[in-house]
Amino acid sequence: MEYISTRGGVRAVNFEGALLSGYAPDGGLFMPQRIPSLDRDTLRRWSSLSYPGLVKELCSLFIPAELVPRNALNELVDRAFSRFRHRDVVHLSRLKDGLNVLELWHGVTYAFKDLSLSCTGQFLQYFLEKKQKHVNILVGTSGDTGSSAIESVRGQKNMDIFVLLPKGFCTQIQELQMTTVIEDNVHVFAAHGNSDEIDEPIKELFADVSFAGKYNLMSLNSINWSRIMVQIPHYFYAYFKCAPSLDTTPLPVVEIVVPTGGGGNITAGCIAQKMGLPIRLVTVVNSNDIIHRTVQHGDFSLAESVKATLASAMDIQEPYNVERILWLLSGSDSHLIKMLMEQFNVSKRLKLPEDLHRKLSETLGSCSASDEDIVGAMRRCWEENQYLLCPHSAVAAHYHYSQPQRACLHPKFSCFSFLSSIPRCCLAPASAAKFQDAVLRANLVPQIPPEITALTAMETRSTPLERGWDWAQVLRGRIEAVAQQW
Repeated sequence: MEYISTRGGVRAVNFEGALLSGYAPDGGLFMPQRIPSLDRDTLRRWSSLSYPGLVKELCSLFIPAELVPRNALNELVDRAFSRFRHRDVVHLSRLKDGLNVLELWHGVTYAFKDLSLSCTGQFLQYFLEKKQKHVNILVGTSGDTGSSAIESVRGQKNMDIFVLLPKGFCTQIQELQMTTVIEDNVHVFAAHGNSDEIDEPIKELFADVSFAGKYNLMSLNSINWSRIMVQIPHYFYAYFKCAPSLDTTPLPVVEIVVPTGGGGNITAGCIAQKMGLPIRLVTVVNSNDIIHRTVQHGDFSLAESVKATLASAMDIQEPYNVERILWLLSGSDSHLIKMLMEQFNVSKRLKLPEDLHRKLSETLGSCSASDEDIVGAMRRCWEENQYLLCPHSAVAAHYHYSQPQRACLHPKFSCFSFLSSIPRCCLAPASAAKFQDAVLRANLVPQIPPEITALTAMETRSTPLERGWDWAQVLRGRIEAVAQQW
């Protein structure tokens, strides 16, 4: 298994090479040269596996045993999930009106990013210890990625992490989960800009191939292939939990609804679908609706500005993983993807070719939700179930509540309820505990765990990045200063 750039301008690398990278040197994103195909017998066999078991099986398809022996891979995954609060790591809540919510947020920071980043951190440590190598990790965050990335590498001696957060665009809890981590290898920057703006200095540093090579720069954003890979199991687990039976021909379809920001999670879903998992995918966004417009109209173009919404981690206008999805649907046409993305990078506007748009709209459904829609879904879910949704999960629930439903007997659970014509699973990327303002906006009462309450009394540390400063140059200086200590 080797990995190639979506833009076709670099030689193939192995998993270690893809892991220790950010953007590919040609500006593209690494993807597996081939996507494994799974047969019915494999799906049936896997249907009884635990979530960690699925992660192990799927990762073994993309990480050759000569790089990471299977017993070592199993140990790394077990270690990654050892800090999760739920015994099953993830949990499916079956609520009224056929609303199935897959809770992906039982990790340290109460966000789904903990799942992929805890594993990626273990993979990274494995290779760095073998090579006696040091890396500098650059991360831009819209809210949850930063804290999850920090927790995955904090205190490690062979890596330093530099996190840029958008000051004022995260919730207070999200910010405190980053700024209260006082470790020598953790460097947090509070930038006075939005999520898309903080990506720019990171792209600039990775584009400087000489600097990136000299200081061993890498990323833990979802530009990193490992992040995508470890999110593929979400879809298999959701499918096996929600499919009524695997004894029918053809296998039943399950619809999976995916709250979407940078597009990493929905990319993992597209890969799972391509591997043979019979799922229907729906990408759901907030008022920053570029992905929705792309699916519906082929219009991959920026709006005038990023809109601040209750689902703040999805306040993104440039979902970079769309490049991976388009590459998959184009039949791995790197020449076409290079041309399209270069056009977008110049004009920030792109009309998809008709054939590519058709394939995209056949692969994905889409929906956008306003803040009012989000609040409405949060209220309804509480009133019907006494269950608090975070605003991002509520975007998915809004889609579910807006769909026609019919009464039916669910064959797996022997209960009569309202379900759509096919089972549906809504992915829940974060706990409502991280979004108290949104909960209050819905006239509900926040439920705050003690470890989150404790954050407000802890010491904080961050470096400001003011508007008008050369943020890339500030980052260069800090990275160079840290390197002198080695």
